[in-house]
Amino acid sequence: MAPLSRFQNIRVYWLAFIVYWGIVLFGYDTGIGGGVVSQPYFQEHFGFANDTAKKNDISSNVVSVLQAGAFFGAIGSAPISGWIGRRFTLLIFSIVFAVGAALQTVAGGSRGLGYIYAGRVIAGVGVGAISAVAPAFVSECSPKEVRGRITGLFQIMVAIGVMLSYWINLGISLHIKTGFAVWRIPLGFQLVPAGIMAFGLLTVKESPRWLASKGRDDEAIANLSYLRKLPADDERVRYEYAEIYAAIQEERAARAGLGFREAFLGKGNWIRFVIAIVIFLFQQWCGQNSVNYYAPQIFQSIGYNGVSQSLLASGIYGIVKVVATSIFVFFLVESLGRKLSLFISACGMGTLFFIIGALLKSFPPPSTPNGDPPPASKAMAAMLYIYVCFYSMGWGPLPWVYVSDIFPTRTRHYGLATASASQWLFNFVVSKVTPDMVTALGYKIFLMFATINIGGMAIFSLLIPETMGRSLEEMDIIFGSVNAEQRLADIRKEERALDHDFHIPEAQSVRSDYAEKV
Repeated sequence: MAPLSRFQNIRVYWLAFIVYWGIVLFGYDTGIGGGVVSQPYFQEHFGFANDTAKKNDISSNVVSVLQAGAFFGAIGSAPISGWIGRRFTLLIFSIVFAVGAALQTVAGGSRGLGYIYAGRVIAGVGVGAISAVAPAFVSECSPKEVRGRITGLFQIMVAIGVMLSYWINLGISLHIKTGFAVWRIPLGFQLVPAGIMAFGLLTVKESPRWLASKGRDDEAIANLSYLRKLPADDERVRYEYAEIYAAIQEERAARAGLGFREAFLGKGNWIRFVIAIVIFLFQQWCGQNSVNYYAPQIFQSIGYNGVSQSLLASGIYGIVKVVATSIFVFFLVESLGRKLSLFISACGMGTLFFIIGALLKSFPPPSTPNGDPPPASKAMAAMLYIYVCFYSMGWGPLPWVYVSDIFPTRTRHYGLATASASQWLFNFVVSKVTPDMVTALGYKIFLMFATINIGGMAIFSLLIPETMGRSLEEMDIIFGSVNAEQRLADIRKEERALDHDFHIPEAQSVRSDYAEKV
C-alpha cells in the first residue's frame, strides 16, 4: 500500500475553498448591515439621523430580515439538496443570493429602504440554504483524519467575511462621506464572492455519499477515487466506500417506509437533532454575534466614540478573529478534541465578559468624548480581542464541525438544514433585540452573556459525546442506531462484494489487511 503524499487531500481542500466562498457571504452579510446603517449619510438620506428609537429599529430590521430569509432558505434546502444533490443546490441558491444582492445595491433616491429590506430577505434565503448545504457537502467529501480541520474552514471563511465588511465600512467612512456609493459599494461587493462560488462550483464533483445514497455506485466510487487521488481499486478507497455503502444499506433496512419521519424519529436520531438545536442556541447567545453585527455600536458603548474610531476598533477585532480562528482550525482542532475545546472556550468567554461588565460598571465612558478613548475603554477593547480568541478556539468553528459529524448520510441534509435553520432563527432573535439591549442594559448585557457562557455552555460541553477521529459512519454506533458488531459484519459483507467486483484474491482482501487496522 503506497504511502499518502502531503498533498493527498488537495482536491478536498479545493472543494472546501470553492464551496466556502458562500460562507464568506454569510460572514460578510452579517457584518455589513450594522456598519452601513451607522454611516451618517445613510441615516440622513433615509431620514432617521436624529431619532435614536427609529435608528435602533431600522438598524435591527436591516440586520435581522437577512436572518428571517435565511431561516426559510435553510429549511427549504433540505428536500432540494436530497433530490438534486449538494452541488446543484449550491449553484441555484448562489444565483438567488445574487438577485437579492443586486436589489440591495440599487436602493437610493426614489428606491427607498424597501429595496434593501427585500434584497436582504432574498439574499437571506440564498445564504441560509448555502449555510445548510455547504458544511454537509464538505463533510461528506472529507476523509475522517482531516474532516474537523476542513469543516472548520467554515468559521475561518465566516471570520474573513466579517473582517472584510468591517474594513470596507471603515474605508467608506474615511474616504466617501456622501452619495449613494456609501452603501452601494459595500452592498454591491456581495456579488464578488457569489460569482466566485457560482463559477467555482463548475470545477468540483458531487458528493460520493450522496451519489451512493441514490444508487449511483459507479459515479460514487469514481468521485471518491478522484477526491482521494487514489485508484478506484486501492484498498483504502474500497474500504471507505464499503463503509459508506454499509451505512446506507443499514439505514434503508432499519427505516424503510418511514418517509420524512425517519430523519426525526428514527432510532438514534432524535438526540442528534436536540444537540444540533441546543448547540446553536448557545452559540447565538454567547454574545459574539451581538458584537459581530453591531461592532461599531458595541465599541461606541464602551467609549470608542465617532464612526471612524469605532469602525477601526471593529476592523482590528475582525483581524484578531480571523487569525485566532485560523490558528485553531489548522493546528488545534484535531488535537484538543471537540468537548475540551468547547469547555475551555465557554469558560474563557464567560470570564472575559464578567471582566468587561465590571470595568464598564466601575469606569463608564465619558458622556462627552474628548479625543482618545480613556484607559478603561482601551482595556475593555483588549478584553473583547482576547474574548474573540476564546470564541475562535471553540464555540465559533466547532458547532458547525460537530453537527456535520453526527448525522448519517441519509438524513444529513435534514440534520444540517435543521441545525442551520435553528442557527438563523436564534440569530434573528439576537440581531433584532441587540440594539435595544445595548441601549437599555448597558454593562449588564456583558454580565448576561457571561452567565450564559459559564452556566450553560460550559456544562453542555461536558455532556455531549466526543466525535474527534471518528468516521461519519461510526456516529451511528455512538448514538445507538446500530451496534458495533452489526456494523463490522455489514462492512465485511460489502468488502467481499467489492473484492469480487475487482477480481481480488481472498489473500489480498481489504478484510485481511486494512479493515482490522481501522
